[in-house]
Amino acid sequence: MQPLIDNARLFGQRPEEFAGLAEGQSPQVLFITCSDSRVVPALITGARPGELFELRTAGNIVPPYASEHPTSEACTVEYAVEVLGVRDIVVCGHSHCGAVGALVRGDDLTAVPAVRDWLTHATPRPSGTVEDPAVTEGVQSHVLTQLLRLRSYPYIEKRVKDGQLSLHAWFYEVHTGAVLTHDPQTDAFKAL
Repeated sequence: MQPLIDNARLFGQRPEEFAGLAEGQSPQVLFITCSDSRVVPALITGARPGELFELRTAGNIVPPYASEHPTSEACTVEYAVEVLGVRDIVVCGHSHCGAVGALVRGDDLTAVPAVRDWLTHATPRPSGTVEDPAVTEGVQSHVLTQLLRLRSYPYIEKRVKDGQLSLHAWFYEVHTGAVLTHDPQTDAFKAL
């Protein structure tokens, strides 16, 4: 913990670098990714403060749209699109994902009931090779499912159809640092 505290102290000694951020935010991208500590959106993209609006959830799950009892994730997506006017949404899965791995393997999650119940939002269950520790195939199919889930949000589908919003599926390899993007033309993930 001490190195984090030390950095936080130094970070606050450069107020001139951050003064403009008090005027508001206007990120162009909503970046939805896993809560995994190895996935750092600003590091992956080189974004500076104010450039990414981030949503981090276990397994980068986008829950079903529900206007009656919205989730915090749905509220974050709505705010990013309707208030901030982001032009792009990236759903970024990653290799060695514990959440997707548990789903692919069919792990018994009774000891972690909140995790188990959250992962029910990942339907359909991601396909993949159980023997693959990186769960590449499972994560990539899961990311595409989350993009479809986003399209079920009425305001997103409208903006996509109107050309005001683009959706992107990314796959981050934690063991190499490589980022792949889904190419709809070939239905394959390729290097950026």
